[in-house]
Amino acid sequence: QVQLVESGGGSVQAGRSLGLSCTASGISGTLNCMGWFRQAPGKERERVATIYRGPGSTVYADSVKGRFTISQDNAKNTVYLQMNSLKPEDTAMYYCATNLWRTCDNWSTIDYWGQGTQVAVSS
Repeated sequence: QVQLVESGGGSVQAGRSLGLSCTASGISGTLNCMGWFRQAPGKERERVATIYRGPGSTVYADSVKGRFTISQDNAKNTVYLQMNSLKPEDTAMYYCATNLWRTCDNWSTIDYWGQGTQVAVSS
């Protein structure tokens, strides 16, 4: 059974930076993609960024482009999210996600989730 363990997150003031990391274990194959989603209270879960293992291609939500960077260490089955120039609207629970076969483009098609880590940005 694939398990995802996240670390990082916390509370910061607007304009500051935070980093998240997520390591996958229990994998009996090769991950197709890993990604980060977030969910704020009363809002739907949304994709923040996705990275595909093979080509290393990345996709970002428009709201985070130019501020967030997703990267991976394939040898460690770990994905990172560097968040710069944080804004209060980035406040949410951030979830790591991965799929073995399907894409990581939409939360409804994700097979494996981390437990979530809270990010709070104050103005």
